[in-house]
Amino acid sequence: MDEQEKDTLYIPLGLKVKPEIFDGFGKEELFKSAVTTIIAGILDIGFYLVTKNVAVSVVMLLASIAGSVMAFTKDQTNLSVADQICNIVRFSKMQKYYPYKYLDEWSVK
Repeated sequence: MDEQEKDTLYIPLGLKVKPEIFDGFGKEELFKSAVTTIIAGILDIGFYLVTKNVAVSVVMLLASIAGSVMAFTKDQTNLSVADQICNIVRFSKMQKYYPYKYLDEWSVK
């Protein structure tokens, strides 16, 4: 080995630390999705008791299952839709500082 190859740094990308059920969806995401689906199921049962509409209730339950899986599945950047929404909310709550600079716009003396 020459000196240049010895000093290079190799950074591996795309390593998965935790086992996944499918790409971007592991046990943690499965738990979050299950909790979201249970909450949506409870709301759906309440909706059914009020409206007595089976078709709409079934479609709402299936949409909540699919939506929760899509919302918690992580992409190549290791962020899910839910993570990105949390980041947006956290950024919007952060204090921002915009200093004001006075410029003599019209050169009035």
